[in-house]
Amino acid sequence: MSIGVTFEKHSSAAAEPGLELFSAAELTATVKRSQDFLLREQKPEGYWVGELIVDSTLVSDMVVYHHWAGNVDPQWQRKAVHHIFSKQLPDGGWNIYHGGPAEVNATIKAYLALKLAGVAVTDRRMLHAREMATSLGGVPRMNTFSKLYLALIGLYPWKHVPTIPCEVLLIGKWFHVNFWEMSNWSRGMLVPLSIINHFKPTRPVKVRLDELFPQGMNDRDLALARDPEAFTWRNFFISLDRLHKFAERFARRHVHPFRKAALKKAEAWMLERFEGSAGLAAIFPAMLNSIIALKALGYPDDHPILQREWRELKKLQHETAHDVRIEPCFSPVWDTAIVAICLRESGVPADHPQMQRAAEFLMEKEIRFAGDWVHKNPAKVEPSGWVFEYNNKWNPDVDDTAMVLLALRQIPTANPQRRDECFARGLKWMMTFQCKDGGWAAFDKDCTKNILEKVPFADHNAMLDPECADITARILELLGYENWSAKNPQIKDALDYIRKEQEEDGSWYGRWGVNYIYGTWQVLRGLSAMKLDMNQPWLLQARDWLESVQLEDGGWGERCNTYDDPVFKGQGPSTASQTAWALMGLLAFGDPDRASIRRGIEYLIRHQNADGSWSEEEVTGTGFPKVFYLKYDMYRNAWPLLALATYRKLLAGEVPGSR
Repeated sequence: MSIGVTFEKHSSAAAEPGLELFSAAELTATVKRSQDFLLREQKPEGYWVGELIVDSTLVSDMVVYHHWAGNVDPQWQRKAVHHIFSKQLPDGGWNIYHGGPAEVNATIKAYLALKLAGVAVTDRRMLHAREMATSLGGVPRMNTFSKLYLALIGLYPWKHVPTIPCEVLLIGKWFHVNFWEMSNWSRGMLVPLSIINHFKPTRPVKVRLDELFPQGMNDRDLALARDPEAFTWRNFFISLDRLHKFAERFARRHVHPFRKAALKKAEAWMLERFEGSAGLAAIFPAMLNSIIALKALGYPDDHPILQREWRELKKLQHETAHDVRIEPCFSPVWDTAIVAICLRESGVPADHPQMQRAAEFLMEKEIRFAGDWVHKNPAKVEPSGWVFEYNNKWNPDVDDTAMVLLALRQIPTANPQRRDECFARGLKWMMTFQCKDGGWAAFDKDCTKNILEKVPFADHNAMLDPECADITARILELLGYENWSAKNPQIKDALDYIRKEQEEDGSWYGRWGVNYIYGTWQVLRGLSAMKLDMNQPWLLQARDWLESVQLEDGGWGERCNTYDDPVFKGQGPSTASQTAWALMGLLAFGDPDRASIRRGIEYLIRHQNADGSWSEEEVTGTGFPKVFYLKYDMYRNAWPLLALATYRKLLAGEVPGSR
């Protein structure tokens, strides 16, 4: 059998004959190479984990930390300087995703780190960096967390850093705006920052950044900007911030009400969540903040708790002879679930020993503990769920749980009863997280009070954890494979939510992957698994949109600038992961013979490396839209295999996702 592939400037449903072909043998060989590559990548313990590759800001932050802590290692710093310079753009700045423009926080952090490391300000690269940083608005345009780090080393006035009051931990859930209404990740970052904000443990460094304050360090330029309207929530919180600062002047004299109790609660909250976690929240920002907070509280460097946190933070660092890079966290559970699904869908036998090891790893990682989710989800349900990282018992999340369940239903185990009980428990737990409007979010339920986005320190664009179409559709995919009826009340609400979230052009916004290609693929695959009539006009519109953004080389690509402006949706260099997503979206319609699909399959076949991998420089994962992006290095090698497997199943008349 041979499969014709049409190369055309724009996609169409019909193939043009006489153009390049790929054979069934080539398709089979591509799948086999991919399987072999992934099987070689499995760790002896049964899991897979790809590196999470990010911008230069984490290394820059660590340079600043070492100078604040007074424990600079010259060899480590030399490697950090090399890493930071390797990320500099030709225009002198630093970006936050591959191919993106210079960004003010990344640029100034890099410039400061290099300056602290002793790079001469007359160095041509530093002169270009300074020019770019100034053109971006300089230090006054940085976000709150960046300014706080500058204040720690005496380079920014504390009076202009928005207050992060630890008293928020004392506010009960009865109050409309309280601690538990913040997103899971914000809580982990803000609790230690509130301790830091109280003590203000400034340790001045010998360098200055005066050249990056374009208007000088005057109050008018540094103060929080108020809305032009007199009565807005932002103006209210700015006034409240000033009140906090006034009260803090007297905190040391025991006049500030509740501060002592709030500090104790913040410390206790942080210490409690060290237990059962690979560092606070198992993510870099919270871990680094917690170390600074512990030092501010007076913990000596040799204290066991502080040493343990430091060891966990160091695990995120990858050092070579000339370079150091840092991951924001690890992703073994997520990656293992995805790879296991890809391998089984592509035909790796159920009794394969590596599949059994993967199943055992995933079952061992189930969280049988009532963590922080209970504050937003009061349902009486047996604790379950999975996390992204190795250990983080306080914060299981819905997205990882859905992916693990998709894997567990297909991969074998020597103890099927345990697997089935694990699956049932996780499914019940996950279903209790459906939000009021029918969607699912990442960590919490109904974490959507927009007023929190108005507080002055909310400029990291991550204060809330809203429900999103991509996670909701992944859950629908799972429920569809498990033969849940579309008439089920929860599914009806989810379908209504999905329909409501569709864009005018037929696409869907992707919260956790870049971006509209990711969201649209996940929705179409989920609805197909639910056995919906895929010939409905609103779904065909989504198919047409995917085909409209297929590139001339047969692939698909989209950059992170779509989060800044949707006009860029579906635009960017072709990538293996996004091509795979788009293909799976189109394959949801059950017609593997469409020209657009054959061209996409051709792209994956022709771009596979000899070892079975695919190369990909672009960033296709999302941390916080507009602020922080992630390159999931496993994506480029896993998702193409699933797309090829889905294609082969449809050609053979089989149903994707079947056990």
